[in-house]
Amino acid sequence: MDLVSELRRDGYVVLPQVVGADQLASIRRELAPFLQGRLFGRNDFEGFHSERVYGLLAKAPSVGALVEHPAVLELVDATLHPNYLLSANLAINVHPGETAQTLHSDDGYCRIPRPREPMGISAIWAIDDFTEDNGATEVIPGSHTWGDEEPDPSEERSLQITMPAGSVVVFMGTLLHRGGANRSNGTRLGITPQYCQPWIRQIENMTLAVPPSVASAFSPLVQSLLGYSIHPPFIGYVDGRDPQRLLSRR
Repeated sequence: MDLVSELRRDGYVVLPQVVGADQLASIRRELAPFLQGRLFGRNDFEGFHSERVYGLLAKAPSVGALVEHPAVLELVDATLHPNYLLSANLAINVHPGETAQTLHSDDGYCRIPRPREPMGISAIWAIDDFTEDNGATEVIPGSHTWGDEEPDPSEERSLQITMPAGSVVVFMGTLLHRGGANRSNGTRLGITPQYCQPWIRQIENMTLAVPPSVASAFSPLVQSLLGYSIHPPFIGYVDGRDPQRLLSRR
């Protein structure tokens, strides 16, 4: 079975070790100043024992290679409409003692009745190994096809996505999932780019988070994903023109 078919059937697919050690080391170096034990979550969902780094491309440019990784975008291309956008992009460093999140779907903010097609696709990159003990992502296979039903708390249906560093899990925006509990003695770093349909408002205001002075250093593809682009014939224009021209002036 090909990966697109697997994604449609199960709601998720794992791509093992598609990024090498050197690239992971660059990402860790760039993130190090922001992972100093100061940026812990503000609520239980963000995680009181988890550091979160937002506006990620403005802080760790090496993450751009993950955002536009061809193996991930091949799956996004097959699921979302052309000119899709980067809706959110953040690093999550899960510390010892973190509890499991509540189950949720990443496009749940789109108040469109289920079952339905996904309004987004998410990826979670393992910058560290994701293990049974350190908070590996948990998913409920097949839940992307559900309506409004909730999982039975007495029935264990979640599956841990354990994977070595450099791997990525890609899943439908409708899939129920959560960050797991970290019962280990170490941290677990992951990066999650989330993509959305081109007509949906992005979760993170990317053109403010990554302004033209910073976005101009990235590839045209990453610039387009950030929102320096239009969805034909004219959605997203600035002063009646494609915002890409704001970058070409620099």
